[in-house]
Order: sequence, then structure tokens, then C-alpha cells
Amino acid sequence: MQKSNIAVFIPHIGCPNKCSFCNQNEITGINSAPTPADVRRAVETSIKKTGAGVCELAFFGGSFTAIDRGYMLSLLQAAEPYVKSGGITGIRCSTRPDAIDVQTLLLLKQYGVTSIELGAQSMDDEVLRLNFRGHTSADVQNAARLIKSYDFELGLQMMTDLYASSEEKDLQTAKKIVEILPATARIYPTVILKGTYLETLYNKGVYRPLPISERARVAANIAFMFQKKGINVIRIGLHSSESIKENALGNTFHDAFGEMVASQIMQKRIASQYEPGKYYVNINERSVSKLVGQKRENIMSLRSMGYDLEIVVNNEIDVDELQLIKKADTVQLPIA
Repeated sequence: MQKSNIAVFIPHIGCPNKCSFCNQNEITGINSAPTPADVRRAVETSIKKTGAGVCELAFFGGSFTAIDRGYMLSLLQAAEPYVKSGGITGIRCSTRPDAIDVQTLLLLKQYGVTSIELGAQSMDDEVLRLNFRGHTSADVQNAARLIKSYDFELGLQMMTDLYASSEEKDLQTAKKIVEILPATARIYPTVILKGTYLETLYNKGVYRPLPISERARVAANIAFMFQKKGINVIRIGLHSSESIKENALGNTFHDAFGEMVASQIMQKRIASQYEPGKYYVNINERSVSKLVGQKRENIMSLRSMGYDLEIVVNNEIDVDELQLIKKADTVQLPIA
């Protein structure tokens, strides 16, 4: 079950360099650094709304363990009483692979951090270098090993369609992430934002992103690979915001990208688990649009592969789950 987050965004502070794609202010829409009072306020608001022991606090946006140590401690100290009292289930943070060491992990453990996400982005050293990441694939592997050895839940974030990458390189990154076997993963297709080096490369014609449909296909292949290995894919694509929509270039952002990918994953699940034929599909009403796809593209694609599907809404089926029953073998339809 995916946990709910109380998101506190740390702007671009602590990072030793600026990546080719990075404009955190536009991604988060936040320019000022949160204070300990902001942390307490966010947690209190969430507890009043959802109750205690339901959500975890998540420090996202920047490289949490690379910010000023005193400032980092002040945020953790603001959150610690809620962890101890059971008000929140724990603390999640995201950071750079080269900002993890034993001393840092012991400190995070002391204040109730339970999950650490690493921005791996790519496991190809040339791609990392050309996008100014400032770390290597070996740094990702070493940090991941340390995090798991200290019993934190490990999450890895990767980006597809980076400058100098390719579909093959993205798939190789995904395979190396599978070898590390994190508990969770996030997949972010690269978005060209105004004010970034990537914008310069795009304007010069040096960087040409894949069309959205191709990006969705690649992301679906990777997500399906992760899911088969038991890795929980907790996010595909950036969260939508007015800032993102106003500053994204080159048709690299799409509001419904996650649903496009989810549709393709459903298609892959059906094709990999069932022979072509005529089926009733038991599905939760909240997942029907994902199965059908935009403009019924998913249904039509499955039909071209030999799958004749009749949708039966059944809310006893978990969201995003499918139950296919062959029509020839069915005497009575399940009750919707």
C-alpha cells in the first residue's frame, strides 16, 4: 500500500552543482526555504485532516543531506516529536548519492527517518557527466548498499530521455536499478524547463526529446520491468502545476502522462498473462479510463492483438487490478 506524504519542499540549496535539466523553483513553485515552524504547521494540518499515524513526512525538492547540517537538524528536530508520538509514521527524504555516508545515516536514524530516496537519474557515467550530475553510477551503488545495510527503505529515482541518453541506455539503467532492488522507484521523463542548460541545447537543436507517445512507451516498459521484480513504482512523471505548464518546452510535459503509461502497463499485463480471445474484464470503476485509454486507444490496440474485451465494473477489485474471465468458460457474469 502506498503511503500518503506530507510534502515539504526544500528548494535548490545544498546541491554542489546545477544539473542540465534543473530548475527546482519552477518544478515546485516554491522559492523560499521552509522553517521548522513550517514543518510543524504542515504536520499539524495533516493530522487534523486525516488523523494520527496515517501519513509520513517527506522532505523533497533538494538534496536533503547536502544542505547545511544545522538547518537540516532544525527541520528534523521539528518533526521528531510527531514520530515519537505516532502522529506520523516516519520521515522520508530525497538526496544525492554522493551525499550519503555512515555518519549521516546514523543521524537520520536518530531522528526517525525511515525512507531515503536517491536521485540516481541514470546509471550511465557518460550521461551523468554530460548532464552535470556530479556523481557516478558507482556512487549510486555504494549509497544504495549503505542505505539498505542500515535498514532504511530505499527508493531510487531515474530519468528517461536525458540529453545524450537513448532508449537502450535507459533500459540498461532500469536493469541496473533492478539489480540494486530498491523498495520503491520513481520514473521521470526529462522535461525541458526555461532557464536551464537543457533549454540552450534544445534551442540549438542539439537535444531533441522523444515524442510524448514514445516517452510513454519507454516509461511503461521500465515500470512493467520494475513491477515484475516487486519494486513499487510510486510516481511516473512530474506533478502538474501551473508553473510547470508555463515553463515546459518542446512538448516534454503532459498532464495525463501517468495515465498514458498506466494504460500501456495494463495492456502489457493482459498480453503477458492471457492468450488472445474474448473476455469479461472485472475492473474497479476508478481504473476503467486507464484500461480504455485516451480516445479508446488501449482497447483498440488490444483488439488488434486479438483481445475482445467486455468491461464489467466491479468495485470489489482493487484499483489498477484486473480480472479476466474467458467468455466461453463463463456461465454467469460476476455481479457488478
